[in-house]
Amino acid sequence: MKYLVMVQGTQADYEAMQGKANEHSPAWSQEDIQAMYAFMGALNNDLAESGEMVDGQGLTEPARTRLVGPGDGGKSVITDGPYSETKELLAGYWVLDCASLERVTEIAERILQCPQPAGAPTYPVVIRPIADGSADV
Repeated sequence: MKYLVMVQGTQADYEAMQGKANEHSPAWSQEDIQAMYAFMGALNNDLAESGEMVDGQGLTEPARTRLVGPGDGGKSVITDGPYSETKELLAGYWVLDCASLERVTEIAERILQCPQPAGAPTYPVVIRPIADGSADV
């Protein structure tokens, strides 16, 4: 079965990763960034080798987000981010093809082990089964 595995973050997290400490997170060093990328690279390589990786991407900071919504008279309303009313946003994802929910949960637990500086916020890893067109939607 295929699963969407998601990690979350905020604009403040992205700013901390750019070396700008804030009330939400300490500044990340270049070593912190390199450790995170090395961890994610190894994880992605393992998932590719096991045949479970379908896709996986990190997303750019929320400040580069664009929201397109319905407006009056059928005209779209376009707003650039970030959005102050939004707390956490999708920061990255994997589409995985795993034999079971237990297996994808093991992978999510591994994702939680990603190195980061002390005091940086942690977020749960979200697992969503991808509908296969059956009545399970």
